[in-house]
Amino acid sequence: MNSGDYNYIWQASDWPAWRFDLAALAEPMAQVSRAQGLLMGRLADVGMALRDQASLAALTEDVVKTSEIEGEKLNVESVRSSIARRLGVDIGALAPVDRHVEGVVEMVLDATANCHAPVSQERLFGWHAALFPTGYSGLSKIKVGGWRDDTSGPMQVVSGPIGRQRVHFEAPPADHLEGETSRFLDWLNSTSNEPPLIKAGLGHLWFVTLHPFDDGNGRIARAIGDLLLARADGSPQRFYSLSAQIQSERKTYYDILEQTQKQSMDVTEWLAWFLETLHRAVDQAHHTLDAVLTKARFWQRWATTPLNERQVKLLNRLLDGFEGKLTSSKWAAIAKCSPDTALRDINDLLTRGVLRKSDAGGRSTSYELNDPPE
Repeated sequence: MNSGDYNYIWQASDWPAWRFDLAALAEPMAQVSRAQGLLMGRLADVGMALRDQASLAALTEDVVKTSEIEGEKLNVESVRSSIARRLGVDIGALAPVDRHVEGVVEMVLDATANCHAPVSQERLFGWHAALFPTGYSGLSKIKVGGWRDDTSGPMQVVSGPIGRQRVHFEAPPADHLEGETSRFLDWLNSTSNEPPLIKAGLGHLWFVTLHPFDDGNGRIARAIGDLLLARADGSPQRFYSLSAQIQSERKTYYDILEQTQKQSMDVTEWLAWFLETLHRAVDQAHHTLDAVLTKARFWQRWATTPLNERQVKLLNRLLDGFEGKLTSSKWAAIAKCSPDTALRDINDLLTRGVLRKSDAGGRSTSYELNDPPE
């Protein structure tokens, strides 16, 4: 059926008979597999403790970025603490967490750690309830733990700030959802003919097309994609973040989604984009692993240096990628100490050679980690 005969793919007479050119996707799939092999080879050499740290970093990024795509900023320290506590990874003092952070973490970890468990309607409702523990999305009361009912009009998928939002496509009406979601879950839980990486791309696209909840559909679609990728990898432990890569290419993500919704059931272009983005996500994971190894070498170097709890906390913040410049006033605010105590902590680290004054100009003196010796 020609896409000129309908507005969106879910209206096509052959919906949901996905088609794709497997020959055209063979090389992108092979490139992803090679990249995954290189990453897993490096991880095999670093030992279990550092692998756990690399997984913690990837999962933290995944949780933070899947929310950021929806315009929501989570506290990185709270997310890291929540995941570390659940995985049993030692990161020193744990930051306080709130119910909302806990909900996103619960969903992402359940999707990946329990990737081989069937995905039922109840499981999806549980994820949705975890994302919206108060029953509100912002100031709007939403239907939680159940499919949307469209009482406020058709479900439109939009992006952009309020007042300048762009409508990308319209999802199937609410009275179609019982049958549509049942068909989707049957496919998701069955052994199908698609290669596992292709199934991950189709699962993400299919759920986004249905958009069955009042809110949270993008996050749940990406969690389903992560679940299928964990199945494809044969391991629930995650070392790369597709959500982080999508966030860095957010405009292209919405563009390709919109384009796919308005074309035929041949979704080769979407799958090619998905595989290329996944490849970049796996490549990016090497930088995450580099940072984990740098952190491990740093603490090995300074293992015998007596440091107080505040110093350890702030040094870890710098090692994890501190945003902006670290000044004595920021030190005092983060460590919850007086300015005088912050300055004493910093001067002690300057004397020991752990920190140095930054060359960057500015009204306040800022500090950075000293380069480790070659």
